Amino acid sequence: MKKKVCVFTGTRAEYGILSSLMRGIDEHPDMELQIVATNMHLSPEYGLTINEIRRDGFKVDKCVEMLLSSDTPTGTAKSVGLGIIGFADALAELQPDLVLILGDRYEMLGVAQTATLFNIPIAHLHGGEITEGAYDDCIRHAITKLSHLHFTSTEEYRRRVIQMGENPERVFNVGALGVDNILNTKLLSVEELSSQIGFDFSGDYLMCTFHPTTTEPGEAERQTDALLNVLKEMLSDIKVVITLPNSDSEGRLIAEKMRQFADANKDRVLAVQSMGRVRYYSAVAGSKGVIGNSSSGLIEAPSLGVPTLNIGNRQKGRARGLTVIDCECNEGAIRQGIKLLLSPFGQSLHSDTQNPNPYAASSGESTLKSILSVLASTDFTSLVPKAFHDL
Repeated sequence: MKKKVCVFTGTRAEYGILSSLMRGIDEHPDMELQIVATNMHLSPEYGLTINEIRRDGFKVDKCVEMLLSSDTPTGTAKSVGLGIIGFADALAELQPDLVLILGDRYEMLGVAQTATLFNIPIAHLHGGEITEGAYDDCIRHAITKLSHLHFTSTEEYRRRVIQMGENPERVFNVGALGVDNILNTKLLSVEELSSQIGFDFSGDYLMCTFHPTTTEPGEAERQTDALLNVLKEMLSDIKVVITLPNSDSEGRLIAEKMRQFADANKDRVLAVQSMGRVRYYSAVAGSKGVIGNSSSGLIEAPSLGVPTLNIGNRQKGRARGLTVIDCECNEGAIRQGIKLLLSPFGQSLHSDTQNPNPYAASSGESTLKSILSVLASTDFTSLVPKAFHDL
């Protein structure tokens, strides 16, 4: 009998990373893929990206509505509560042998909590990482303690997961699946990208993604204004492509300011909710660099051959290669940071054998094959209950 692996996904970015693994599970002779879509995937405000999952040929087994029309802490907390109710119904119906989740978002904490109450083992990707500027940091560690199989993106993160009391035999350093995906993605040409998106990608442009720094409540407006004021000064020299923020507290405020900025500068600025994985990778690869505070600037951009300006504290503590420039979140620092990014020095920052991406798989096997091998060879029934591993 095939082992049922249930993948939960709630955002465009997470699905873009997971899609190759989902395909691998679906095509594996010993596993059966189940998919539960939730949160932003089901919201027109965030691009209704469940359609992207279906266009890729996947069958979505369950949809769990949870996202309230709010970006306050109260609304976010209530959304998690609604999610847990729906996750319980989904797990009761699907009866998976394993739940697989990625990352550190609040809806995935709800998934992990619910699976724990059902005694269903959990496989977790990207544990052990540090992002001190977001409440995702502690959420990620909480998910680690609820999980049974761990696929980390660096050896440092593997050691940290073990430090948290997880059995070393169940913690695997496989590299980042996003980097693996890039190596197996055929990128679009400038002409194809421009045609599909409806924006002229010829010439120089920056990719920008800016999320709320959720451990700094009340600062989103000031920080967004600082970034946009600097970008406005530079529009005569360079265009800007913005991917809008996730459904975090104060995310709507940032998104509205970004949309207004794009509307006021339509020939030079594009703001989109979701580009899809291939279009996003293609846009990054053709850009002069990535700016903002998204993890993709640290994990994936280096393997696409462009430098990153990481702004503020959201990604503080996360491993980074030499292609990443850090700056504080104020106008002066951002202005100097972008100038450095666009300088000959900044444009010379590329990942190579001398300056590797720290998130690339360190073994000879690809990230995807490593994960599939572990899933296929593991007896899921042996994972629950688990013991605390003392160092």
